[in-house]
Amino acid sequence: MEYWIVAGLAAFLMGLSKGGLPMIALLAVPLMSLFMDPAVAAGLLLPIYIVADMYAVYLFRRAFSVRNLKILLPAAVVGICVGFATVSYVPGDAAKLLVALIGLFYLVSALRRRFARVEVPARPADVPRGLFWGTVAGLTSYISHAGGPPFQAYVLPQKLDKMVYLGTTTIFFTIVNLLKVPPFILAGQITWDSAAQAIWLAPFALAGAWSGAAVSRALPERVFFVLVEVALAVVSAKLLYEVLLT
Repeated sequence: MEYWIVAGLAAFLMGLSKGGLPMIALLAVPLMSLFMDPAVAAGLLLPIYIVADMYAVYLFRRAFSVRNLKILLPAAVVGICVGFATVSYVPGDAAKLLVALIGLFYLVSALRRRFARVEVPARPADVPRGLFWGTVAGLTSYISHAGGPPFQAYVLPQKLDKMVYLGTTTIFFTIVNLLKVPPFILAGQITWDSAAQAIWLAPFALAGAWSGAAVSRALPERVFFVLVEVALAVVSAKLLYEVLLT
């Protein structure tokens, strides 16, 4: 009974994230890891991610950045392939440390600009940076479901409209998660048993996605992006803590 309560909570948190409350889903794998190996937990949760992704695409399908997707998605495919080829050789802590440092570097730069009261113009979606950050996002998403900070390091400086940001984020990670399914099956992280459990947990993810969308749409744009940066800081600090102090 306790397992199903925790599993339902993890699925709900994933749904909240897909509904527009950023990166709260990173708590899902640690929660499930109380009952199983983290790699097995990641495999169990991936189909639930995808169910929530599909609903989120329906919610945010009307506004997204085509240019960003054209740049980021091919790069993410490269990152996923690199992750699949090197997952046995790259320690999970190395990927976590990379993600944490990326997030903290972006936040320090953003805070420095704010305290200096310098109005920084929106940065365009350029190809070189997009290819780099897209590859890193694909790699870290494959290894530890932590592609958010690299993605945000590239997209947030563009100062996209809130709904365009949500649509772009949703479509990008939906496709990335679908691309991760075949290698996860080959690695034995997704099994018939885990797929059956995912079916039972899917309604919790859908409820979370609906709740997250309602909250994110109601938030003023400035407040929304401040919360995105706060979530980025919390996730980066959590990953750094896991690597250095546990």
